[in-house]
Amino acid sequence: MSHYEIDPNTPRVTAELADWIVGLRAGDIPDSVRREGLRTFVNWMGCAVGGADHETVDCALAAVTPFAGKTTSTVLGRRERLDAPHAALINGISSHVLDYDDTHLKTIIHPAGPVASALLALAEMRPVSGRDFLTALIVGVEVECRIGNAVYPPHYDRGWHITGTAGVFGAAAAVGKMIGLDAQRMRWALGLAGTQASGFREMFGTMTKSFHPGRAAQNGLMSALLAEAGFDSSERVIEAPRGFAHVMSDKQDWTEILGGLGEHWEAGLNSYKPFACGIVIHPTIDGCLQIRDEIGDRVRRIASVKLTAHPLVLELTGKRSPQTGLEGKFSVYHAAAAALLRGDGAPTAFTDEVVRADDIIALRDTVQAEASGDIHEASVKIDVTFDDGTTLHKHVERAIGSREVPLTDAQIDEKFTRQSALVIGDDDTARLLKASWALETLSDVADAARASVPTAAGQVA
Repeated sequence: MSHYEIDPNTPRVTAELADWIVGLRAGDIPDSVRREGLRTFVNWMGCAVGGADHETVDCALAAVTPFAGKTTSTVLGRRERLDAPHAALINGISSHVLDYDDTHLKTIIHPAGPVASALLALAEMRPVSGRDFLTALIVGVEVECRIGNAVYPPHYDRGWHITGTAGVFGAAAAVGKMIGLDAQRMRWALGLAGTQASGFREMFGTMTKSFHPGRAAQNGLMSALLAEAGFDSSERVIEAPRGFAHVMSDKQDWTEILGGLGEHWEAGLNSYKPFACGIVIHPTIDGCLQIRDEIGDRVRRIASVKLTAHPLVLELTGKRSPQTGLEGKFSVYHAAAAALLRGDGAPTAFTDEVVRADDIIALRDTVQAEASGDIHEASVKIDVTFDDGTTLHKHVERAIGSREVPLTDAQIDEKFTRQSALVIGDDDTARLLKASWALETLSDVADAARASVPTAAGQVA
């Protein structure tokens, strides 16, 4: 058998997955998974609006607006409108730029950005009920997370940003489900998505990191629309020797994609960030906030801080001296200092001003981080030494926001309000939050998108 021939024992992964997507009915999804899907949507909407006034979004809008087609779709949190593909791009960017979005902890995929951004942009062109929209959203999240599971961690270790690479599959599957593709066209949509899978971890700490889920949303949307029009592709894009899994990873576990479809739900395992930075920093922030609460004014007498964390923490977030807010999101040193001195892990802790603040830099320079393979990547040990020689130890097994300590609905509301109100004001935020939780009762999901547009009174200058 040629190196490039498909092993006859390899299942028809792409085709079986397409069949499942097409055949799934809304009633097949357990209530608990639908509820998590709703939480996913609400969290995503808050993040998209919260990031809407970021300079990254301003730059992207300036670049694409001259080329926009018919303005059918909302740029969330703003008054501008774009054509659906460009709206998907911009909303995907804004939902991820603060690094405050959802996380599938098994793969570090941020599932909603590519999927919800693609769906909502098209839903303003093609009216769809909230119930059908939520079904498509859950399908997209399920597909991207299962594909991610099949190639993670070698895929991620090679340097691929898995939110971009797996996310484009999720966006294509979700849009294809929403517009009613048949199995043949769904296979083509997945093939078109797979050939556009991209995003490098090299971009972390720059505007381009948030471009990945935006582009995945845009490309996934176009994949489904091209397939709908009869544009064909390989029908074995996932499993073929020169397809996605073999080209982009040393691991190909087809059971992670096909095993227990419709019985075990990855979409039900989503989690939501309480802190606006790389997920592996969260235990450190959680622990430092606890320490701050315990020591009060003694925070100004800290002489040094030692962190003991999994090697992945330093690989991903080891920027010793960040110069911008975006770089600060990938500095465990900055995050520890900001949590201790400011009591903050929200977007306000990761601005250019805070990263460059003298007191933050002074404490950050005392923070040392040691990698240990004996500690879980979701844990951290923190040792603080004070100027009188006394010490304090804190061990965080699992941080708030993890599956073990999940955010409550009330905490998601608080997070939503805290970031959205800075962009569109308190009253508009309250209106949008109510509309987002009411998603499944909406006869036209475009109402949720329109609710994000700031009123003249609500927009924050």
